[in-house]
Amino acid sequence: MPRAGTLPPTRPVCTRRLCLPQLVASVADRFPDAVAATAGDARMSYSELNGRAEQLAGHLQSLGVQPEVPVGLCVERSFDYVVAALAIWKAGGAYVPLDPAWPAEHREFILADAQAPVLITRSGMACKARYIVNLDHDAEAIARSSAPSNPGTTRDHLAYIIYTSGTSGKPKGVEITHGNLLNLVFWHRRAFGVTGTDRASHVSGLAFDAAVWELWPYLSAGSTIVLADERIRTSAELMREWLAAQSVTIAFVPTALAEPMLTADWPAQTALRFLLTGADTLHRYPAADIPFRVVNNYGPTECTVVATSGAVPVECGCPEALPAIGAPIANTQVYLLDNEGQPVPAGSTGEIYIGGTSVGRGYRNRPELTAERFLENPYSSSPGARMYRTGDLGTLREDGKISFRGRIDNQEKIRGHRIEPDEIVSVLDQHPGVTSSAVLARADATGERRLVAYIGPGPDAPPSSAELREFVARRLPEYMVPSVFVRIHQWPLTSSGKINRAALPEPSPDNLLGQADFRPPLSPIQVQVAGILSELLRVDRVGLDDNFFLLGGHSLLGAQVLLRIRQKFGVEMTLRGLFAAQTVAKLASEIERLLISKLDSMSEEEARQMLDLAEAAPE
Repeated sequence: MPRAGTLPPTRPVCTRRLCLPQLVASVADRFPDAVAATAGDARMSYSELNGRAEQLAGHLQSLGVQPEVPVGLCVERSFDYVVAALAIWKAGGAYVPLDPAWPAEHREFILADAQAPVLITRSGMACKARYIVNLDHDAEAIARSSAPSNPGTTRDHLAYIIYTSGTSGKPKGVEITHGNLLNLVFWHRRAFGVTGTDRASHVSGLAFDAAVWELWPYLSAGSTIVLADERIRTSAELMREWLAAQSVTIAFVPTALAEPMLTADWPAQTALRFLLTGADTLHRYPAADIPFRVVNNYGPTECTVVATSGAVPVECGCPEALPAIGAPIANTQVYLLDNEGQPVPAGSTGEIYIGGTSVGRGYRNRPELTAERFLENPYSSSPGARMYRTGDLGTLREDGKISFRGRIDNQEKIRGHRIEPDEIVSVLDQHPGVTSSAVLARADATGERRLVAYIGPGPDAPPSSAELREFVARRLPEYMVPSVFVRIHQWPLTSSGKINRAALPEPSPDNLLGQADFRPPLSPIQVQVAGILSELLRVDRVGLDDNFFLLGGHSLLGAQVLLRIRQKFGVEMTLRGLFAAQTVAKLASEIERLLISKLDSMSEEEARQMLDLAEAAPE
């Protein structure tokens, strides 16, 4: 393995036929026993990774996978996820990541829209596809598969398709080629001095493009990927402890989790060299004594994860502005243009356009939208060069870095996810009790941005907020479900007759949609669980049938719920357990089950103390 601190080669990306599968295979040939990935106490070597991927790739080729064929990937964060992604490439295909936590209807739409004939999944996560490869049931068939033939993949072929929220009311698939991805990989390895001694975390949502970034720069360099479990990846405190305990040297942490970590206490001898962040606007500078470098990154999915990057200086008292999003990465150009497509002077704000090797192919089966956003680049001398129109605003600073200035349209970012409100509106308007709707993000009393849905006037009383939350949650991912539903008696309109979004009222007790029939919590445990949810969700009352996620909860808040439950009742619940028992009644029942299971191993005095604690009425 290369020694720590040595840089990887700086030659151009690669030959046209040398792509990431060959780079990973080369590491496996030279260092077969090196650790490719860890998950808890489990280890997977590069030899095992490459061998398992070869077997699965042969099986995929027998099902018709070849270059340009998309393959759905719906597997939880695990060794199987890494193996399957590599196997799809070895077979020649492009992977389409699907988050197992998404509603089945959302996953099935994406599979159909991507025209993916094959889906790799596990038991309990089935979707509709022509061929389903179940890693549990098909293990023997996969093991018997022949080694894959050379698919002849080049840099121009698809590597992956990732879906983002769409203004048309439907998600849109972004097509990224191997050439796009290789530029990111080689820039990243050079920029952060990645070697075989590095241990890199993997914490991003599996259908988020950062999850791609967290794998391939490291696996192509012989580093070790450290897979986080769901409990760790949603808590800043647990994440900090885990990064230190696992001796992670390079970590990407989404902005919402990274910000509280920038001023936290860290061990002076921590192994962490770089904390990379991005996805949301960074509002904090790191503390002066932080023992690693913080790097802020920016880039739309359409431009292969990262387009600009820059180190964030430490806190120096009263910084004049928010941290910059850095400068363009290798082989990437950023243009700040006015409404006429002309460059704005330094210090002025313009729309961000991105050109260069990072710009993806376009949108899957959306030629009109591709033509609208992926434009001819008049500032490049390369034939056929294109640039992507982001819709983001930026300002060029005196130091050459770019300051992010927001959006020119209605697109929102909630906990790092790009959200087009019109996609949520299109779902709400399908409800028979909704005549019209609008959705926007508002900051609550703590400054956190939450989605607010406005339901327009109709002849009948609108459905309850609980009913609408459940209706949306069956069709869209959790992060796209509005937290608050407001009833509108008359839409405020602009002079052109459109809804005046700026004039929509703030949510208040007087305009919120009603709840379904309320059943109060009764037992001491139910009362305490309801109190925990009420405090964290900042709602006045929570009933037995109220659903944590449908009240506006999300995975980050879920981690705080689990922490409170552990502190109050002394039992360990997982985030998966919270997803399975989402109401107060079910959560209380699960806590009771966990308490009873602990009694057998306790003394009589310990059991009495635990029961007294669990049944104590809240103050």
